[in-house]
Amino acid sequence: MSDFYIKTNRIFSPWRKYAWIFTLTVAIGGLWFPMLGLLVLPVMVGLTTVSFFKGRYWCGNICPHGSLFDSLLYPITNNKKIPSFFKSKALGIIFFGYFSFNLGRKFVKVSGLWGNMMFWERLGFIFVASYLMVTVIGGVTSLAFSSRTWCNFCPMGTLQKISYKAGKFLGINDKTDKKIIVSNTDMCHVCGKCSRVCPMQLTPYLEFSEDNQFDSENCIRCSTCVENCPAGVLTLNNKYEALKIKESTSIFGYENRKTFTSTIHNIVSINKTTNEYTFKFDDENIKYKPGQFILVKIQDNPEMYRAYSISGFDKENKTITIDVKKMKAGYGTEIIFETYKKGDQVILQGPIGHELLIDESAKEIVLVAGGIGITPFRAIVKNLVENKTNIKNFTLIYGANKENEFMFDEEFKEYEEKSDKFNYIKVVAFDDKYKGEKGFVTDILKKMDLKDNKIYMCGPPPMTHAAEKLLLDLNVPITDISYESA
Repeated sequence: MSDFYIKTNRIFSPWRKYAWIFTLTVAIGGLWFPMLGLLVLPVMVGLTTVSFFKGRYWCGNICPHGSLFDSLLYPITNNKKIPSFFKSKALGIIFFGYFSFNLGRKFVKVSGLWGNMMFWERLGFIFVASYLMVTVIGGVTSLAFSSRTWCNFCPMGTLQKISYKAGKFLGINDKTDKKIIVSNTDMCHVCGKCSRVCPMQLTPYLEFSEDNQFDSENCIRCSTCVENCPAGVLTLNNKYEALKIKESTSIFGYENRKTFTSTIHNIVSINKTTNEYTFKFDDENIKYKPGQFILVKIQDNPEMYRAYSISGFDKENKTITIDVKKMKAGYGTEIIFETYKKGDQVILQGPIGHELLIDESAKEIVLVAGGIGITPFRAIVKNLVENKTNIKNFTLIYGANKENEFMFDEEFKEYEEKSDKFNYIKVVAFDDKYKGEKGFVTDILKKMDLKDNKIYMCGPPPMTHAAEKLLLDLNVPITDISYESA
């Protein structure tokens, strides 16, 4: 079974990447040059000041120890679940009390040297010893569990929360306090990826408030979840910007989203890595449009879904078909392949999505698919072939690495024979034996006259990004390009 927590890039600025040098300079260099410890004083002032206005922003963006944990230790950490003991409020309070008492006791002791040059060296060494302690304990817990384990009970983290609460109480940090916000909760895929990549192992997607903000005081505002959100609906903003975003965000394609129970009606093996699942349901009000996707619940604790394009449906809207490719170390696909059986009841949400909803007023359209990204186009082509539209011509460009990877090939050939409007083009990248078009989908697009065409793409991010760049270079208006990553 794949691990719940996954590793991803947590370094988004040069400072966050290299600030660990400061940590090691003070913690280790201070053993020989104790006065280096005095550099910790502006750090403490800085983090207390910043947190007054921005919560634990310092932890996720400025803290030298955070840089050490994320930049040096994260690549080799076990990345396991942080034990609840380390995340408890009790431990945080106890550690803060002990740290404050111990530091105060040492300050009193060294104060007797005031006026003597030795005072500054002894004072510096107090901070050196503290910095070294954090480095050792933080490093050990990082390697044993997850890189930010220490941050859950760090005394400076507790100090930041105290300062932050003071700022909130005085009403001073309303505009400066930026939190993780979701554009609209209806657009969240409930996939849990924000939680799976969160350094603090929080669950933003399950805890958004009525104003669409994630209010946890333990959030370190590192934007890792923003960078990794598959739906692209997360940002870091204050509550005023959150309100503006909420009001300006269109939920077109998401307005009919609902939760309903289904039964697995059938499971068919498409190839060695792909299964087709058909879900049957009794709900009379499932309104589906070709090009949309469905959310399939994969677990209860924490609640989590996976998004899959709808590749098939019946005219009575009583069944929905999806095609699932088993991914290496794929947390969701492993659960589906290993536990889902015919007759099982499964919770679904949707249908949702607008990226691949076809503009039927367009003169011509081009559908570009790569790999498993073919699934939404199966339903779209079926709809365009079997129903009257104003579209004069539509082309499907389907790219694969090898010829045996094409899915629904015979189906698309039949549609091409059935409709004089439909053109089906296959292209293979790495198969010398293939006798048809060779190369990438971009090679086919280069040969086409794309004037007055609407382009819809679905496939791996490298494919969609490369195709988008090419289309823009060919002067295709950005408003005529829509894509969804598979």
